[in-house]
Amino acid sequence: MMGGEMMKKELTEEEKGAMEEVAFDTVREERHVAPAHYSMTIDSFSLLSDMVANSYLEQYESREFEASGYKWKLVLYPNGDKSRNGDGYISLYLVMADTTGFPAGWEINAIFKLFVYDQLQDKYLTFGDGRLRRFCAIKNKWGFPQMLPLSIFNNASNGYLIGDSCVFGAEVFVIKSEGKGERFSMIKDPSDGTFTWEVQYFSGLTGEFYYSKVYLAGGHEWKLKLFPKGHIKQRGKYLSLFLELDDCTKSHTGWKLFVEFTLRIKDQVQSHHHEKTIHKWFSASENNWGLVSFISLSDIKNPSNNFIVNDTLIVEGVLNRLSVLKEFA
Repeated sequence: MMGGEMMKKELTEEEKGAMEEVAFDTVREERHVAPAHYSMTIDSFSLLSDMVANSYLEQYESREFEASGYKWKLVLYPNGDKSRNGDGYISLYLVMADTTGFPAGWEINAIFKLFVYDQLQDKYLTFGDGRLRRFCAIKNKWGFPQMLPLSIFNNASNGYLIGDSCVFGAEVFVIKSEGKGERFSMIKDPSDGTFTWEVQYFSGLTGEFYYSKVYLAGGHEWKLKLFPKGHIKQRGKYLSLFLELDDCTKSHTGWKLFVEFTLRIKDQVQSHHHEKTIHKWFSASENNWGLVSFISLSDIKNPSNNFIVNDTLIVEGVLNRLSVLKEFA
C-alpha cells in the first residue's frame, strides 16, 4: 500500500454530488485486480497540470501499447477536456494509435474499461458502460470527459493522488467476427423420400434382422431395418421396424438431424395399411429410430389383413420432414 499512514475518508456530501453528476450511463466499480493491458503512472501530476494549463496542449498522451492484437494509447486531460464539457474533471480516453495498413472503411469493435488507482485502499476504480464501441477513421477515440471530479481526485484523503503521484490504466477487448455460423431450415416431403422394400420369402426368414438396400433422399443415405420375429423382449410377439441413417459418420462433430418419418406395412389389396409416424433427432450416437412393437405377428399373419401376399411383405419408410443445417464461414 502506498501513501504512508494516511487513512481513507468517506466522501463529503459535496463530493458525492459531484460524483453523481458524472454521466449516468457510466458504470463505476471497485476491484483489487490491476488493469489487464496497460498502466500509466504519473509522478509530479501538479507540474503536468500546470504545464498543460499554460500551453496550447491540453492533453498528455501515453506511449503505444498492444491489446487484443491492436495498438492503443491513453489520452489524459489533467484539467479536463473543455471541448466536451469536462472542465473541472479528469478526462481520460482510449485512442487507436496505429492504423497503418488498415483498409479503407476499417472499423474495430471493442469493449473497454478505464482505471484510476486508489492508493490508500489498494483498489482500482473502474469506469465503463459495457457498450460495444466502434473505432474507425472518423472516430478513433472513446472515453470519459467527466471521469472523476478534480475536487475528489486532488483530495489526497481519497487516495487517487498521493505524493503528487497517480496511476491510470486500461483494458481493451476487441470483438472479432470470425464469420462462422449456421442456417437451419426444414424440408417437407423431400424428393425420393419414400422407400419401398419388398421382403420376399417372408415365411422362410430365419435371421434376427435384415437391412433393405440404401436409399438416397434429402442429401442423406437411409435404410430400413426389419426384425421379422421381433427385437429381443418382443421376440415371437411383434415385428420390429426401424429407419436408420446410414451415412452418419460423414457428418461434422456434434451434428443432429431432425426427422419426421412414417413407417408402414402395406395392405396389398385394400390399402388399409398399418403405419406409425415418428418424430426424432438422429445423431452419431442415435442413428436409428423405430418401434420394437411395431405390429403383432398375429396381425401380420392374418390373411384378412393382406399384409403378406405370395409370401411377400411390403415395407415402406417415408420422410415427411427433414432438417437441413448449413454451416458458413
